[in-house]
Amino acid sequence: MSTEQNTEVLGKSKEQLRELCVALGEAAYRGDQVYAALYGERKFNLSLATNLPTTLREKLVALAGSTLPKVKKRFWSADGSIRYLFELGQGGQGKDARRAASVEAVFMPSEERQTICVSTQAGCAVNCQFCLTAKLGLIRNLSAGEILAQILVALEENKLVLTPHTNIVFMGQGEPLLNYDAVLAACKILQDPAGIKIPPKRVTISTSGIVPGIERLATESERPKLAISLNASNDQQRNALMPINRKYPLEMLMQACRKYPLRSWEYLMFEYVMLGGVNDTTADAKRVAKLVGPLKAKVNLIPWNPGDLPYRESTEEAIAAFQQLLIGRGIATFVRRSRGRDVMAACGQLALLESNTSGKGESQLVSL
Repeated sequence: MSTEQNTEVLGKSKEQLRELCVALGEAAYRGDQVYAALYGERKFNLSLATNLPTTLREKLVALAGSTLPKVKKRFWSADGSIRYLFELGQGGQGKDARRAASVEAVFMPSEERQTICVSTQAGCAVNCQFCLTAKLGLIRNLSAGEILAQILVALEENKLVLTPHTNIVFMGQGEPLLNYDAVLAACKILQDPAGIKIPPKRVTISTSGIVPGIERLATESERPKLAISLNASNDQQRNALMPINRKYPLEMLMQACRKYPLRSWEYLMFEYVMLGGVNDTTADAKRVAKLVGPLKAKVNLIPWNPGDLPYRESTEEAIAAFQQLLIGRGIATFVRRSRGRDVMAACGQLALLESNTSGKGESQLVSL
């Protein structure tokens, strides 16, 4: 590995850091120490990584670095959630060059765990009609380091109130399986006991149904859980709501789901955003039951979160009837209420809005 001024180390694997250290004239095992400092000890300022010799720290400071995104704003929900608006810098060269962009992540604390909703792209190309992120279009993919940085910032800023368990959901801006290599690179560091130490059972990738990505993920020896954003009960309906269905229609998607190898503890998760008068009828519920019934699956019914789009929320009666029909067909079904709706932090609301509707002020930036 060649070294250039401002080489970014955040997001690099242990093997890549070993190569970097060799290129700097150091022993390969020093890469393991850099890895431990970055991800285990969260020493983002490498000059403070006291597990490294002074000469290596000087080289890393001169030629490399770990750049965290700037927290442009924070928005506090009444339920305790925090929406982070990050400002990402430029970086890379040639085909790896990255434009400056903004992106969002959400930290959601609870008594038993904290959940961090992470973006994998700035904007999104999939264009789901009920999602505000679609209005942004695709700005660019995020690097593995930019994906991990969202998690590391949230964990570090909230370290005094963390519970023992952290869930990571790749359900923010973007389609994770359209940025496959960076997402999986981030997941491997995330799940590594020598890295960020979050087990696969607590990491979930959500996809709109990118069949080649699902098939590729099925071959990974170390992978997170998979959730499918279904949101419709037939092709006509799904074509209208999720244009990606024209490329990967339901039969192709469900075939990939049927072939997907589940671990003994694992279920295939289906997410279904409830849109009033659109996809929430008894007939819809029966069709969904037919689609997912043969699988080892769970269904999350997600009440639509309001935004400047031509939809409305399903009634509580419609949601309850939908849930009971699926349960009656033997399908584990849950109603998942999104957190952070009051600050545009809920599912489908991430659109880089800079207004704070929570009524609380913005904090000072925290130095990491």
